[in-house]
Amino acid sequence: MSFEIPAHVRPIRDAVYAFMTERVEPAEEVLDRGGPDAAEALRALRADAKAEGLWALGHPAEIGGGGLPFLDYVYVNEVQGRSHYGQVALGTLSLQDSIMLDRHADPALRATYLGPLVRGEITPSFAMTEPEVASSDPTQLATTAVLDGDEWVINGHKWFTTGAAQASYTTVMCRTEPDAAPHDAFSMIIVPTETPGYQVVRETPTLGVSGGHYEVRYDDVRVPAANLLGGRGRGFTIAQERLGPGRIFHAMRWLGQAQRAYDLMCARLNDRVAFGEPLARKQLMQQHVFESYAEIQACRLLTLHAAHKIDQGDQARVEIGAIKVVGARMLHNVIDRAIQAYGAMGVTDDTPLSLMYRNARLARIYDGPDEVHVHTVARRILRRYAGGGGWEFGLS
Repeated sequence: MSFEIPAHVRPIRDAVYAFMTERVEPAEEVLDRGGPDAAEALRALRADAKAEGLWALGHPAEIGGGGLPFLDYVYVNEVQGRSHYGQVALGTLSLQDSIMLDRHADPALRATYLGPLVRGEITPSFAMTEPEVASSDPTQLATTAVLDGDEWVINGHKWFTTGAAQASYTTVMCRTEPDAAPHDAFSMIIVPTETPGYQVVRETPTLGVSGGHYEVRYDDVRVPAANLLGGRGRGFTIAQERLGPGRIFHAMRWLGQAQRAYDLMCARLNDRVAFGEPLARKQLMQQHVFESYAEIQACRLLTLHAAHKIDQGDQARVEIGAIKVVGARMLHNVIDRAIQAYGAMGVTDDTPLSLMYRNARLARIYDGPDEVHVHTVARRILRRYAGGGGWEFGLS
């Protein structure tokens, strides 16, 4: 495959890049403060995105989205990721949830949620992680759902349910089949957030940032039996279907963040003078530029290779696991070097780097910690060798 941006993708990618750099990034200071001014700024950005044909580009056309093919959207996602507000401003925050509903919800749930979700009139949330168990091993999840007549009764404790306080509903991973094999024991159930017993305990700050991650308790929460997604015991299958492409989208957005940090670093090195010359002439600073270039480029090629395999119908589990680890490390390293180039200013909020750095640390944990992906990737490769095959780079 060619790793050049396809000619037919370039115009929409350029339009998204301009929208991000000229409107979203300059609005970050207001958006970070929150309150009425932030809400109005976000409303204006979303209205502009819709008016300019940039809204929900990755959503399938048949559910009201832009209909951009998967691989084309990967290239667009790269520039959308320059700001953590990109997904909200451009209507792509609900992509995984919209596709999940489209594929697995019954007609009534689709009618209630799917259209408003794609139009950005409501927001979703997703609950899997629990504080009492190691969520790196999701077969331990303890939240239960028991069928009582025509209702599911849910009890449990989740956290890092992003956006729960603002969401219209939460998709909850529950243990519904206690006697089944571990990976057949769980189901996905839609829970409207106004349901009695759905209790938002607190917003959980992460590294000092209030990022909208919530702890939620489920106390005899009752929802209709029809709120089940995809059938009983299908929770892990749906989760993998959701998380695989999602990790590609994470990795592409990380490339956007890394590109922005790289831009900031290189500008600083050319502009800042120390000991009678620009920092750009210092060899140790040049090493920061080189190492960051090499890591970004390597990670980008790994990510595009994985996306290409997915586009061909391959699950690409080795490739996705690899980019989840390599991409998260790359992001941290590049932002860290940019902060070093800024010195004291880099750890203040006078540049975006401080917040970017704190958010980058989370990348090594969410959607599976590094250690799990290292283990599963190595195990899959070694299994091929044990079976008499191998892993030939360029062909595998």
